[in-house]
Amino acid sequence: FEMGNAKKARQKRIKFAQIKKMISPKDNRLKENAKKEEIKAIKEKEKETRRIKQTPSALFFQYNTSLGPPYFVIVDTNFINFSIKNKLDMAKSMMDCLLAKATPCITDCVIAELEKLGSKYRIALRLAKDERFQRLKCSHKGTYADDCIMERIEQHRCYIVATCDKELRRRIRKVPGVPIMYLSNRRYTIERMPEAFGAP
Repeated sequence: FEMGNAKKARQKRIKFAQIKKMISPKDNRLKENAKKEEIKAIKEKEKETRRIKQTPSALFFQYNTSLGPPYFVIVDTNFINFSIKNKLDMAKSMMDCLLAKATPCITDCVIAELEKLGSKYRIALRLAKDERFQRLKCSHKGTYADDCIMERIEQHRCYIVATCDKELRRRIRKVPGVPIMYLSNRRYTIERMPEAFGAP
């Protein structure tokens, strides 16, 4: 019985010694290790390569040297509709605005958007399929015209974008060197292209 008590006492002492060996959560050594890990993580983050969009070589400051007559103008759905409402001949009005030859361009997405809108927009669809319009093929998924236009102008800075959509115009302004054509006082005008007639 005494031997059993002695054994229990010895086990208690061993257990107590083991607990004593454990580091307290408030121990400074733990704090130092945590700080070291934090510094290491910050340094590793700093080492990561930052991806910066490459500016096309055609851009001289904000002036786009790849733009020049004959101009290629990408038109969107509402620009065609507003042109019809204001009884404007698109090809002629573009030439009057730019004082140079201009080719209206239309993407597959804009055609698809007009087709979805139904019979109400059949005149706009007929105009969009005019021989004077240059058709731009789309290879991406989906038919959202705004994203399609944005993707194209970011890849090729040789276009003017014709739109009356305020949200799309706001997005285009973030892309350097891309002029925007829109309707104002029953005629076409252009922004970010100061040498053009009617530029604000």
